[in-house]
Amino acid sequence: MKTVETITIAEEEGEVRLDRWFHRHFPHLTQGQIGKMIRTGQVRVDGARAKENDRVRPGQTVRVPPLPEEKERVERVTITDEEIAFVRGLVIFKDDDVLVLNKPAGLPVQGGMKTGRHLDLLMDGLKFEYDAKPKLVHRLDRDTSGCLVLARTPRAAAAMAKSFKSRETTKIYWAVVLGCPRPAEGEIRGWLKKSTGPLDGDREMVRQAKHGEKDALFAITEYVTISEAYPRAAWMALKPITGRTHQLRFHMAGIGHAILGDPKYKCDRETPGALSERMHLHARAIEIPHPVKGLVRAIAPLPPHMKKTFDSLGFVEGEAKDPFKSMK
Repeated sequence: MKTVETITIAEEEGEVRLDRWFHRHFPHLTQGQIGKMIRTGQVRVDGARAKENDRVRPGQTVRVPPLPEEKERVERVTITDEEIAFVRGLVIFKDDDVLVLNKPAGLPVQGGMKTGRHLDLLMDGLKFEYDAKPKLVHRLDRDTSGCLVLARTPRAAAAMAKSFKSRETTKIYWAVVLGCPRPAEGEIRGWLKKSTGPLDGDREMVRQAKHGEKDALFAITEYVTISEAYPRAAWMALKPITGRTHQLRFHMAGIGHAILGDPKYKCDRETPGALSERMHLHARAIEIPHPVKGLVRAIAPLPPHMKKTFDSLGFVEGEAKDPFKSMK
């Protein structure tokens, strides 16, 4: 496309992140190309500048600048049979509308600078009987494992995006944290905002903010201690009531009990023994209204590094058979 175009978002598209809307309509564009157009103000939503993670909704207009043609970019290499087998092996729930994956720790959801294999690159392997690739409806950090929901149809994507925004979705994370929180269960509340961290170049972190501060967001996390290896570490169930970037990691470090292996958010506590350096945060379970009827309810098995740590600290996974009940 070599001319400016204004596109009105259709009702069936539902609410979606701006960068994902571009991916949906112009799949030949890279994340870097989309991000640059948005950051430089070439893209406008209802005439105003926007951010990549801003959500757009039906009826709004998007200014689309002249785009490079697909032939101008290097053709993407087709994924291998081995990669197809790998990504299909992650599926823990599948029907006509929804997929749920057990994402491994260390696998990025989307590509970026210095990123090799990532989930977005493997989506062709999740088409199954459909022509179109599934769509992400939320994200997990690179180092977080567990339940990741994908929509197989535009209708499902729109419905589940609304469920996430309206907090109809319940997510339970398991974590191993340093030390043993007191009280053993409770709620963490506070304002936070994005900030450039000291690690990994310009990768984002969040920091504590004040009410009324520009771009500050209120975050709420409920937590319950399932078991303790006192005083070294605790096995926690965490329930994010809001869905902010790095919320669980920031909140646990903020009360002095950072998640074991977290490379960014730390606290003044010693790591017990010679445990794995991988981050011990796992999206154990998710419950979300199904786009057609009923509920999608999925539970993701623990990753190997967390199983090893459980054995080392004496935690017995079977003590919490239903992760949802641990929060009641």
